[in-house]
Amino acid sequence: MLFQLKSATFTKGTKKQLATLFITSSQTTTGTAFIDGNTLKTLPESIQAHIKLALKTERFTAAAGQQLSHIDDTHNLQTIVLGVGVIKDKASTAKAAGTLITKYCQQYNISEASVAFDDTDDTLLGQLIQGAADANYEFDAPYGNKEKAKKIAKNQQRSLTILTAKAPSAAQKKIVSQAAGIAQGVALTKHLGNLPPNFATPTYLGKVAQELGKQYKFKVQVLERKQIAALKMNSFLSVAKGSSEPPRFIIMEYKGGKPKDAPTVLVGKGITFDTGGISLKPGAGMDEMKYDMCGAASLLGTFKTLGETQPKINVIGLIATCENMPAGNASKPGDVVTTMAGLTVEILNTDAEGRLVLCDALTYAERYKPAAVVNMATLTGACIVALGHHHSALFANNDELATELQTAGTAQRDTTWRMPLDDAYQEQLKSNFADMANIGGMPAGSVTAACFLSRFTKAYPWAHLDIAGVAWKSGAAKGATGRPVALLSQFIFNRAK
Repeated sequence: MLFQLKSATFTKGTKKQLATLFITSSQTTTGTAFIDGNTLKTLPESIQAHIKLALKTERFTAAAGQQLSHIDDTHNLQTIVLGVGVIKDKASTAKAAGTLITKYCQQYNISEASVAFDDTDDTLLGQLIQGAADANYEFDAPYGNKEKAKKIAKNQQRSLTILTAKAPSAAQKKIVSQAAGIAQGVALTKHLGNLPPNFATPTYLGKVAQELGKQYKFKVQVLERKQIAALKMNSFLSVAKGSSEPPRFIIMEYKGGKPKDAPTVLVGKGITFDTGGISLKPGAGMDEMKYDMCGAASLLGTFKTLGETQPKINVIGLIATCENMPAGNASKPGDVVTTMAGLTVEILNTDAEGRLVLCDALTYAERYKPAAVVNMATLTGACIVALGHHHSALFANNDELATELQTAGTAQRDTTWRMPLDDAYQEQLKSNFADMANIGGMPAGSVTAACFLSRFTKAYPWAHLDIAGVAWKSGAAKGATGRPVALLSQFIFNRAK
């Protein structure tokens, strides 16, 4: 979906198609429709008068989805007052407005539309755009009907112009540019997550990274099994052993800052399908384990956003990607592997594989002498037990970094909840036969997983986002959500300042 920002002008629509202008209206707790007075001032007087009269006489309550339409012959302009219902805060209202506008355009096949915006809080522009873009997303299957694919491609070119009473400020333009960039990153992350696992293989993710590098002029390396072995990433390779799909280690370098500036490093878990290995998962719902690469998908989506917005900061992206499959040569419970860091791990459960691939990637990150490292992973079911599907679980060895991520998440409504990382939990990872075990038992499962990773991150400020509860939805709305691209993008924008 395409977005632009400009001051309110009302040119005539064509004879073939009326110009379409949306005005969103909220509902008070008593059921009365409310339109901000400043928003009305952006409209021609004839339209203002009609809306004011209609609000009094047509029992318009601004319930969610309720519509009030007016055609102005002078401007050949269709004005639609769209109700968004009673919503607690302005950000939620703005996001709901974007969603409802897109749904209306889809229903009536409107390819170009405008929305009147006039609010003192410019950040609402970003929420409006993200709501519109999320609603406009539709999975484009590479194996599907060609006519449907053409329709989806056409819908992706739908445009929404945001009209302001005054000439748009530099701050407003920046917010719109960043929000549009985030929307593109989220869409890519959703697409990758939704692809079937026979399409979204480790090799495919490597090709996507290379295409992004070519499009936006940043360096990309895709290492194959021999190169990974040469780095002594034995823990990572122990997960890949049972699959016929070859593993990949992807390195992406975005250099928007000064050459000597320490980079921020993002690390994504990319298990493109997770059977659990020899510790086999139950069959019911196993198809959703294609989403176990959403950490990697969100990294690629964030790099898409970086390419679109060009912030002045250096960012490194690292993805360890493979399948976790059962086979005669697969890792077994009781096996001991030596990590890139030289620490040994007793594999008590092969379904705790994400930490085994991430630990080597986190060790690799040291070579960049990073300002900070953030990893994203659909790491534990225990995270969903603890937090449900509302917040990403946030673990950090650095309070300042944790605060940065929490602030960015709150700004983008892509929220986190900080979890403990006390040394007391490390006791659960003791092993009689190695430096550590890869699981710590049932109690505090998401915490002990983070404790495992923390042993490989002592050289830099580090945070871990367990996104198992937020990266995808099950049920009728089944699909990838695109989280936490918005959080990560805002985090990077803030650091670039």
